[in-house]
Amino acid sequence: MKNKWILSLLLAIALVFSMLPAVGSVQAKEGAQKDSACLSPKMVQLQGDMRKAWIDHTIWTRSYIVSAISNLPDQKDVLNRLLQNQQEIGNLIKPYYGEEAGNKLADLLREHILIAVKIVAAAKAGNQADVKKLEEEWHRNADDIAKFLSAANPNWSFKTLQDMLYTHLQYITEIVLACLKGDWKADIAATDKNEIHMIHLADILTEGIVKQFPQKF
Repeated sequence: MKNKWILSLLLAIALVFSMLPAVGSVQAKEGAQKDSACLSPKMVQLQGDMRKAWIDHTIWTRSYIVSAISNLPDQKDVLNRLLQNQQEIGNLIKPYYGEEAGNKLADLLREHILIAVKIVAAAKAGNQADVKKLEEEWHRNADDIAKFLSAANPNWSFKTLQDMLYTHLQYITEIVLACLKGDWKADIAATDKNEIHMIHLADILTEGIVKQFPQKF
């Protein structure tokens, strides 16, 4: 009788252990489904597109600065590509905020670039009075961009965006000054910081869109 009881107990234990892989499999599947829900293909696509657009912004801005200061023959073509990038950024928000809003953002960003072009020219000529005046205009434009975006999405804080944009302007200024001095290590360091910073900005924009329009993701 005792042997039968022990045998029954062993069979019960064996049955429990035989079920463990199945339970683990179900839990793993549920975990994968949750991960998939957190990182939907559409969200990953938007994040990648947004990051590329802002990385391009840093790359072509730096390329223009080098071309303008060095009087390279590609200066006009690089500027055209940089201005095109601003429309590409504007186009990214059109599926969520509409054609007019996307074009408005592109216009504000083009103004940001065209002011930078004037700053580079004034700095190269050693005209500090114009540089100072243009920098004030540059920061006013950054405020306009922050106001526009924060009004469109409650997840985008005006202060956060303003701080992000002001830091971006500081990094561009560092690049311009480094290139004028021929301090290429400082130029490279500022360019690296600017790129990482703008990837962060891109992620802030992506996260805000996903929170505001969860049904689209």
